[in-house]
Amino acid sequence: MRNILKTLVLASLLSGAGPALAGEKDVTLYKNPQCGCCEGYADYLRENGFAVEVKPTHDLSAMSREAGVPDDVQGCHLSFIDGYVVSGHVPVGTVNKLLTERPDIKGVTLPGMPMGSPGMSGTKEGPFEMLEIQKSGGGGGVYATE
Repeated sequence: MRNILKTLVLASLLSGAGPALAGEKDVTLYKNPQCGCCEGYADYLRENGFAVEVKPTHDLSAMSREAGVPDDVQGCHLSFIDGYVVSGHVPVGTVNKLLTERPDIKGVTLPGMPMGSPGMSGTKEGPFEMLEIQKSGGGGGVYATE
């Protein structure tokens, strides 16, 4: 019953039938309970003007799949921002581009946990490629490179 309820809540959020968000800078971020880099990403978004609510979950992979993020390109955490899905440590430049351009896609993902990405330690070793998440639920091409 609990999983059915979670699925219904997630479906209502994705369909737009859920409660209206206060604005495009509001973020709901789902993460594994013990993940520190996800907290780092939430802080990074806050430092860039976003209001972030963090929700720990043990169902992150299933939630990502339900949100349309293919298994092979899932990020470390899952965010919902003004009707879009943002998976992983996506730089704020790409998030702002998404919110400004309003493309007809479900969202974007930065797969895995690249070193030097927002919220991650280490040195950035090359450009990050953020991939499109198509409304059909599949992966798309590169949306942005930073």
